[in-house]
Amino acid sequence: MGSDSVGRLLMRYAIPAIIAMASSSLYHIIDSIFIGHGVGEEAISGMAVTLPIMNIASAFGAMVGVGAAARISIRLGEGNKRAAERILANAVLLNLVLGVSIMLLFLLFLDPILLFFSGGEASADTLRYAREFMEVIMFGNIITHLYLGLNEQLRASGYPRKAMYIMLLAMALCTVLNPLFIFVFEWGVRGSALATVSAQFIALIIQLRHYTSPSSFLRFKRSNFRFDRRIVWNIISIGMAPFLLNLCASLVTRFMNTTLLRYGGTGADDIITRVGVEGDVGDIYVGAYGIMNRVLLLFIMVAQGFNQGMQPIVGYNYGARQYDRVIKVLKYAIMCATVVTTVAFLIGHFFPYEVAAMFVDTSKGPQAQAMADIVAQGLPVAMLVFPLVGFQIVAGGFFQYIGRAPMAMFLSTTRQLLFLLPMLLILTPEYGAMGAWMSMPIADAAAVIVAGTLLFLQIRKLRRLEHNMRFER
Repeated sequence: MGSDSVGRLLMRYAIPAIIAMASSSLYHIIDSIFIGHGVGEEAISGMAVTLPIMNIASAFGAMVGVGAAARISIRLGEGNKRAAERILANAVLLNLVLGVSIMLLFLLFLDPILLFFSGGEASADTLRYAREFMEVIMFGNIITHLYLGLNEQLRASGYPRKAMYIMLLAMALCTVLNPLFIFVFEWGVRGSALATVSAQFIALIIQLRHYTSPSSFLRFKRSNFRFDRRIVWNIISIGMAPFLLNLCASLVTRFMNTTLLRYGGTGADDIITRVGVEGDVGDIYVGAYGIMNRVLLLFIMVAQGFNQGMQPIVGYNYGARQYDRVIKVLKYAIMCATVVTTVAFLIGHFFPYEVAAMFVDTSKGPQAQAMADIVAQGLPVAMLVFPLVGFQIVAGGFFQYIGRAPMAMFLSTTRQLLFLLPMLLILTPEYGAMGAWMSMPIADAAAVIVAGTLLFLQIRKLRRLEHNMRFER
């Protein structure tokens, strides 16, 4: 980790991380595809309503998983394996407590939570589908938290390929179980949710066997399974950045849903009229946004794979005070993530209707046709500056991995809260769905400028530290 070529190291860690992160995003895409074709476009809208709720649950899991992984990498870079194992045990305990608490809270108040995140304007059918899906997902919340968290620690402790294989297995199981539960057993959206939870449970069993095996580098030790206030605080402080990122994404999705329900057909958009849809059309726009969001998230997760791939390398070398290697791997990660988001930009601009058709069976009626047309119209607009997003993703992760928690937290909120929400407030009431789509590239561009400025200053500081160390030698 401290001497091999950083380019080869990045690929060694990033490729498994990319497959793992893309697999995580593909869960939602697989669910949506099978639900869209097996249940219908109203179920797609219901799934869109659940997105912000699932983001909140994921926010806590990401906080523990990423925070613990970053701390483990730094401790291993310092040569302190014992401290890394204590961090691992505290992360498991923290995930158990948070997983149970979130499950109970969301199940007890699921109906008012769904009403809140739909703005009270979604149709009864949309809310029914959302409720059926979330009931199963929340019962499996403990499994999801442990599974995702332990996979982060697997990558940080030197097992990126194993983490990749576990994620691929879970995705494959989800792909097999989804059509079985939806089409054969006719369990609808509940079946899709059950397929996801079942796949993650099997993957979790494999992870637990790894951490109890005497041959594993980091292992579960009974003496470490007690809360250490300092370790918990360190995990949370670093993990607060991805927590805030997911929380902001949840708030933005909620606001996007409510504004689309209210203003979706405002402005010059004539898709609804041309296709011939009558009555309330808000749910159609919410469903279209749900599809777009899942597509964007897939490519963001691939870019995040390079981010995750550089995490153990940055953490180890930062802990070892090899700042020149820290800067090198950062540059490689930025270049690779930018290539990914550029490819996404090209797909979104040249094949938007083909993307929409993956989720919606347009032969089912005008509502389905309208939803596909809205996605085809909005996706190219939403991705106008998407090639720059890869840079912003890596920059935010970098501050997190070197222990700069306040800076990482700030960058995790800039795009969503400081830029996107105000633009939605300004543009959506006037221009409807097109205003919502335009808000996204404007926010992306502004966030990239902020991240670039802060990263430039941080790199300059690291270069000074490296220069001083060489002078001392």
